[in-house]
Amino acid sequence: MFALTFLGTSASVPSAERNHPALLLEAAVGRMLIDCGEGTQRQLLRSGAGFRRLDRILLTHGHLDHVLGIPGLFSTLGLRQTSEMMTIHGGPGTLDLVIRMLAGLWGEGRAPISVQFAPLSEGQVIDAGDFTIDCFPVRHRDTDSFGFSFQKRARRHLLSDRLAAFGVPDGPVRGELAAGRSITIEGGRTIDPEDVLGPPSGGKKLVVIGDTETTEGLASHVADADLLVIEATFLARDAPTARDYGHLTAAEAARFAAETNVRQLVLTHLSGRYEDDEILAEAATIFPNVRIAADFDRIVV
Repeated sequence: MFALTFLGTSASVPSAERNHPALLLEAAVGRMLIDCGEGTQRQLLRSGAGFRRLDRILLTHGHLDHVLGIPGLFSTLGLRQTSEMMTIHGGPGTLDLVIRMLAGLWGEGRAPISVQFAPLSEGQVIDAGDFTIDCFPVRHRDTDSFGFSFQKRARRHLLSDRLAAFGVPDGPVRGELAAGRSITIEGGRTIDPEDVLGPPSGGKKLVVIGDTETTEGLASHVADADLLVIEATFLARDAPTARDYGHLTAAEAARFAAETNVRQLVLTHLSGRYEDDEILAEAATIFPNVRIAADFDRIVV
């Protein structure tokens, strides 16, 4: 299971209703932020999520509306005397910006909390067994931008009726079968895992893409996702402006969702120049299972 809380859903300029970009992900490996725009610490409090067990920040890129909340968050965590190490993942250029920002406030190599920086390159970020995080490059102006894929691996479970039919006793031998190893039971009979395991089930895939000027080359990373979160900063009538600023239209995001067979689409990074209904209408004509993210929305996958 993944749980997403949208802490900020605006494009570059915040509004009274939408804060700068930030997304809280709760998963098997803990709680982490995807981006940390200005005011994120207050959004964490307002959402009721709080700061507990928050030990990782994944940055899509280094534009200020996505990173300026880090110093305030660190200051608050320092006052709370948190003992957890905060790991910040980002492209090398993005991390350089964050490091210089923190050094300007507290001095080189110093911060109110323990922090380590983990440069991203395409591929696996975390492998926690049943749960993985991968990243992939995204084109957005001249930044080293990344999208993220979060996957809970499907598992095969033992079938009680098959266990009974083969006479497999309770105990450690069932654990061996669940782990994919053959066993020999009383009477010398060998039972293979395939004899008693059901089909794979329970797998989930979430993909989060921040600012991007194109979806070209991203399909393989997004294909068959249960949920895709992606920007929709402009409407199709302003497509030339979207190109100039390196962003997508709602129609482009919807077409991408349809082409990659995702189950649900959530649009974020929304401009105050449009009404939500306009954005939703443009996307829904192409991909009906779409919703517009609002600050403090919570989605469980």
